Amino acid sequence: MASQVFGVIVLWIAGLFILYLVIFKAVKDGINRSIVGKSLDQEENKK
Repeated sequence: MASQVFGVIVLWIAGLFILYLVIFKAVKDGINRSIVGKSLDQEENKK
């Protein structure tokens, strides 16, 4: 019983971590492709 609970917790943590990575990449790509992201990138290149 205790090992099943531990396994479920480990699977939940792994699933949440994968979900975090997917969302992080999507948000990062979304910002880089947006008008605001492009303007911020141009400002950094000017410095």
